[in-house]
This record gives sequence, C-alpha cells and structure tokens, in this order.
Amino acid sequence: MTDTTHQKGFIRRFFGAIGGSITWLRRVFTNLLFLLILFFVLLAIFGQEEQLTVPQGAALKIGLSGFLVDERTPPTGLPAFLGGPSGPAETRVKDLVDAIDFAAKDKRISSIVLELDYLMGGGLSKLEEIGAALQRFKSSGKPIYAVGDNFTQTQYFLASHADEIYLNPMGSVLLTGFGLYRNYFKSALDKLKVNFHVFRVGDYKDFIEPYTRDDMSPASRENNQRWLYELWGEYTEQVTGLRNLQPQAIDMFIEQLPENLRAHDGSWAEAALASQLVDHLASRRIAVKALQEKIGVGSEGQSYKSIDALPYLRNQRLTQLPPAPGREKVALIFASGTIVDGEAPAGQIGSASLGQLISEAREKQVDALVLRIDSGGGSAFASEAIRQELLATREANIPVVISMGSVAASGGYWIATAGDQIWATPSTITGSIGVFGAFPTFEESLESLGIYNDGVGTSDLAGTMRLDRALPEVAAEVLQLGVDNTYDRFLRIVAEARGSTPEEIHKIAQGQVWTGRTAQQLGLVDELGNLNDAIAGAAKLAELDAYELVEIKPELSPGERFMLALSENIDARISDGIQSNLPLGAWLSSLQPALDPLAELQGYRDPRAIYARCLPCRAP
Repeated sequence: MTDTTHQKGFIRRFFGAIGGSITWLRRVFTNLLFLLILFFVLLAIFGQEEQLTVPQGAALKIGLSGFLVDERTPPTGLPAFLGGPSGPAETRVKDLVDAIDFAAKDKRISSIVLELDYLMGGGLSKLEEIGAALQRFKSSGKPIYAVGDNFTQTQYFLASHADEIYLNPMGSVLLTGFGLYRNYFKSALDKLKVNFHVFRVGDYKDFIEPYTRDDMSPASRENNQRWLYELWGEYTEQVTGLRNLQPQAIDMFIEQLPENLRAHDGSWAEAALASQLVDHLASRRIAVKALQEKIGVGSEGQSYKSIDALPYLRNQRLTQLPPAPGREKVALIFASGTIVDGEAPAGQIGSASLGQLISEAREKQVDALVLRIDSGGGSAFASEAIRQELLATREANIPVVISMGSVAASGGYWIATAGDQIWATPSTITGSIGVFGAFPTFEESLESLGIYNDGVGTSDLAGTMRLDRALPEVAAEVLQLGVDNTYDRFLRIVAEARGSTPEEIHKIAQGQVWTGRTAQQLGLVDELGNLNDAIAGAAKLAELDAYELVEIKPELSPGERFMLALSENIDARISDGIQSNLPLGAWLSSLQPALDPLAELQGYRDPRAIYARCLPCRAP
C-alpha cells in the first residue's frame, strides 16, 4: 500500500465517521421528537380529562364542521396533517343536541352563537333535530345569534332559528330548492359491451335505472317529484315561520332572484336583507364587536366570551353524578349506512356487527331498546338477519322502538318492521318497499379483446354467475323467481307488522318512496318525533319513570381511539377548507356523486345477489 493510498483511506474514514455521527444524531433527535409528540398525544387521549372552566355569562359557540351524522366513521389512516388523506369532518347530531340541552339549563351559559361556515350538509331530518334543541334553548329565555360569511341552504335552516342573523356584506344566502339529479350509464355500458342483467319487482324500484336507461323513467320522476316537494314544503314552512315571513316568501325569493339582484346592484347580501332573510350586514370583525357588546369580551380580548360546544359537552358529562345502582336502563344503538352481510365497520350496517350489539343489549338486561336507523337499505338477506335479532329481543320481553333518521327505506324499513313502535320525523325518507337483483357480465367486452370462455358442466346452471360468461336463460329465471319470492316475503313481513294485508301493502309498495309524515298517514309509521321522543316512547312502553340511557356501540381498538382523537382535535376544519375551496377539491367533490352508484355495487355481497336498496333515498 502506498502513502497516497493510505492517506486517501484515512481521509475517507475521517469524513465517513463525521457523516455517520451526523446521521446518528439526526436519527436520535428525530426519534426523541417523535416520542415526545407521541407522549403528549397519548396523555391527551388516555389521560384524565381536565375539567374546563365555563365563564359566567359565556355563549355556547356552535361551530359546525363537515357533515351531520348519527354515527361517526372512525378514521382508518393517518390524519391529513400527518400526510393521510383529507376528507370532510363529521359532527354527531346527538352530541350537539345534548350540548344544547345542557346549556339551556346551565345558568353560566347566556346565549348560543352559530358559526356555520364549515357545515357541509347532513339532511333535513338531522337539521330538524338540532333545530328542535335550539327551540328548547330559546324557550329558556336565552337568545341565539348566527354569524356567517355566506349561508348555504343547509346552513340557513339552522341560522333561521336565531334571534339575530349577521351576514357579511359580500356574502349571500344561497337558496335553490331541493333537487334529485344523477348520472345514467346505459350508453356507456353499451359502448363497453357490458350486459347488465336486472331483476326487480315494482314500477317504482328505480335503483337499477342508471344502468338500464339514459334518463329518469316517468314512474321514477313522478315518485321522486312527490316526496321532494313534500320535503321542500317542510323546509319553507319552518323557515318562514321562524323568520315571521309570508308562507311563499322563500319560493318568491328564489323565483325573483334576478330581479332582486338587479334592484340591489348585484349584491346578494343586500337582496337577502331586503327580503328579511337576515337582520344585519356586517363583516366578521364588526359582527364579533357586536357580540362582545351583547355577551362580553373573551379572556384574550380578541373575541366574544364563549365556550365551544363539544368541549363543553365533555365537561358536563364528566361532572354528572353516576347513575344509581340498579337503575332501569334504556339501550340506544345507532345503525347507519348500507346494509351488508357479516362484519362491517362504522358507516355500514353489518348483519353480524349489528346483531352482536343487539345481543349485547339483551345480555345487559336493559329494560327497553331504541334502534336508530339511518339507511337506504342493502342486502335483503342481511336485513332479515337483523330483523330476527330484534324479534329475539322482543321475545325476551324487552320493548323495541325504532327511531328513523334522515332515511330508513327499503332494507332499512325491512329492519324497522321488527319494532313495537316506529318513530319518524316528518322529513324522514322511508318506504321504498321493493326488491331487485343485479348482475353484470362482460363476455362481449372480453370477446372484443379476443378473450373467449368455454368449458363443460354437469348442468345448465354449472359455471353461471361468472362475470366472463353470458347469463343462461335458466339462471335468469332462477334469479327473477328469487326476487319475486323475496318481494312477497317483504310484503308479508310489513303486513304482519302493520296489521294489514300483503295486497294492501302492495298498493303503497313497489318501490314507492314516502316522507315520514305521509308514511304515518299510510300506516307505515306509528308516531312523528325525533330521537329523544322515541327514547321517551320506549321508556313509556317499558313503564319506566326514571331511567339511564346506555349507548351500546362497538369497542374501538387503542389504535382506532388514537386516530379518532387525532382527527377530532387537530385538522378537521383545515381539511374542510381545502376540500371545499381548492379547485381540485371542489371538482372531486362534484364528481363523487356521479360515481356513487358504481362504487356502491362493489360493496354488495348478498349471497343471492338480491337487494332491498333505494337509490334516490338520500336526504337533500
């Protein structure tokens, strides 16, 4: 080895040692930082919650974010701030209602302030439940204020409950009415040479229409137009009543919007003020100053005195006395989403998952059970499995009361028939008593690519129900007979539960959709009321004077609890803003409804490919 080689080796080793040291220090520092962050997050999640101090005279600030839901969907990945996918937040309606009801009786709470800029939707039924809680709050003699840069139709419904509404001078009140529009894929499927085999019962069962037509059928148009107008009537009646406006004021505002804008130099805000939809035009800074004068200045001197609704609710629950031993119990279970067979996460209704919760209620020996349904249906087989669990609960002398949320139709109504009582809100979408089967095959698509299928079998049914083979006539007949049988069974179940006959139920079935108010008139629903009304009804059936409400829900794993806490506490509002304001986010949001029908089919796994599902049953 020469001196030059030795020198180079030494230099290389020297700088290599320095680089290794830097890498080691960087890894140590990064790991320590990660462990420190993890320690504080775990402490926040699993540590004892610190009781908040509620300022005397503070307003309960309701800053809604994302979508209103009955049951929150646990996050399955990293939150957006850690690189995970961004998505709309969810606000649980029952939590919000409980917070408002607590505040109505709390002498420290002087008022409510609604800040609704980040509310994205949730359905009229859910809005009505929150609105009912706001009215109970107002009946305690405390005022409500609403502040917004803009008000969408959903946001304005809640804002209309306020004593005073503040709108930004550059803002708007965007009222358009309710509509139901969707994409149709028949021509696209024809070009792709996809054969979509459909088996159904009922002229109004239109779930399959997007795959078999390029437009809405006359029967579907008639049916959907009826319930949309009924829901819009509910919306306008409540808003005009709350704002002391003429009954046709909202419809006139929409119809005369061009004239109103011309009269106010194109200012949406001035048009809304002139139509008495809002009380004040004020920038956010001016509105906050007005609230400071009414409520008081916040501790940091930069806003009005307030406490956020959900931290306030957690604080109130911590300070409640534990229930007395042996006290009667009413169990509450939420069932939201598409009905599927087997296990399913929150956001779907799995026959095994929900069945286990119902069985758990029986094991706890509760005195009554309330099942809150928010579903447009799904697998007929899974719906029947859940109904049987509810019947077993009634056989155990536990009254079962069904509370319908925004939607309880098709398979959702199938489940509801097992209740001793069925409650719905006036704007609940229900009915859609009908069944269909669907099975696409791609043999012609594959043949166009030079791919063929051939073989032998021991019968005409061998090898059927394959995506790459044409559907034999005998298989098509078997599927249609199965659909007919399931529909007949559906009619018998409803008739038996509602004290009617299959023939009479058939007249209001065939996939027809009804609002809760009309469904009560038709005998499909017993009572009109919200979730609290249904709970009180269950207690009355069980002859309970005092009781504890016990919510039965799936146990979250430590990892799910961790991710849920991160998503709750950090970037929900940030992700909402990105989703709704960036051009790409807005485009993706508008594209999603067009793809929903295709995405839903992927989740169906009924063993016989027979479904009780309602496509238009989505609350506006």
